[in-house]
Amino acid sequence: MHILCLGINHTAASLDLREKLAFNEDGVRAALARLGCGDGLHNTYEMVIISTCNRSELYVVSSKPEFDEIETLLSDVHGVSVEDFRGHLYRYTGECVVNHLYRVTTGLDSLVLGEPQILGQVTRSLELALGVGACGAVLSRLFRSAIHAGKRARTETAISCNPASVSSLAASLAEKELKNLPTAQVVVVGAGEMAELAVEALRKRGVAQIVVVNRTLERAQSLANRWEAQASTFEHFEDLLLNADIVISSTSAPHTIITAPHMVDIMLKRSHHLMVMIDIAVPRDIDPEVSRIPGIKLFDIDNLDHQVNSLLAERAAEVPLVEAILAEEETRFLEYLKALDMLPIITELRKQAEAIRQNEVKRTLHRLPELTEVERDRIDAMTRSLVKKLLETPTQRLRAEANCPHASEYATVAQTLFDLPGEQGLCAFSKQICSLTMTVTANRKPHISQTDQFGS
Repeated sequence: MHILCLGINHTAASLDLREKLAFNEDGVRAALARLGCGDGLHNTYEMVIISTCNRSELYVVSSKPEFDEIETLLSDVHGVSVEDFRGHLYRYTGECVVNHLYRVTTGLDSLVLGEPQILGQVTRSLELALGVGACGAVLSRLFRSAIHAGKRARTETAISCNPASVSSLAASLAEKELKNLPTAQVVVVGAGEMAELAVEALRKRGVAQIVVVNRTLERAQSLANRWEAQASTFEHFEDLLLNADIVISSTSAPHTIITAPHMVDIMLKRSHHLMVMIDIAVPRDIDPEVSRIPGIKLFDIDNLDHQVNSLLAERAAEVPLVEAILAEEETRFLEYLKALDMLPIITELRKQAEAIRQNEVKRTLHRLPELTEVERDRIDAMTRSLVKKLLETPTQRLRAEANCPHASEYATVAQTLFDLPGEQGLCAFSKQICSLTMTVTANRKPHISQTDQFGS
């Protein structure tokens, strides 16, 4: 078996392409539901999908080290030709998957170095996969380990010092574009986490007039109440836009909700008075053509890159400390994988020994009908203890040798010596994990090279 990751992020592709391949939660569930249904995923056993404003990534456990099935899934789900995105994807296998996911959860791979939101997003991705039964032992352990690494990075280092997020960068950009931000009238569209972070960042900058607009008034009101803002629905959206100085939009809508023709009418009524619009949604909430309308300054998530640079200097010094944590957690996970591959052998060995024990006890008791029930129980208990003690050393050695470079050879010897069924210890997964661990221990790389990242 093989652990694979296929993904696209802010460094590999434009926003135009990223939004075409983005998933909302319903889309994630629908894609995961294809697993085990014979719907084109014949080699895939487990799957977790991470989809945020800056990345869409599919993590799978597969019987083959090939990405065709996952690429086809992306194409089918989003209605985009594989040829349109194949050259923009990065592909990881084995150790590189582990390393990449740990870098994601710790914020080392984020647009904003060390940003904290990604940890919650990865946790939610795992919950969705577990909820539909798409995540098994391997990916469950990998993701829990990566989440643990992310928590360690944020508690043991200062990688998240001076907390910042895409939403707070949007507020900073608004402050830069308007000379007197505290007196501005701001409309925040959406009521999710990103929208709340934007409201929080605006409040901290002294903005007094904030209206939260959402499809459901209850959610808008709930967010607004927490920050002493106002709440509204789209029924009053046009009136709000007529007076807004700043619009920050972050919904999970699958299509644009603010169109160019609509904004042309709005700006005519405003006499083209300046409006700053910041779209931090993926897919985008605001039609890019809106940027052509006089009086509107439109920014999207890719325009926030230059805002990030001021944060990097403060956090960059923490990267080596975070990578040391990643090294520890990676090693633990790979050791777990190797031990996991030995479990079928140990299980078969115990099953074989128990079958022999039961057969011999049954035959012996058949020859000794005069024994009392107490005596029969004592013989049964004695044989159980005997088998347990005989197997104790072999099973301990198998577990211990799982962590050595020659684990697959030990697995083969154990299968041959005890005549165990199946190919558990000989599978490609065992050999792959052993070679990966040798690479990790002998030549760990803190960063993935461009060649590794994008494959061939």
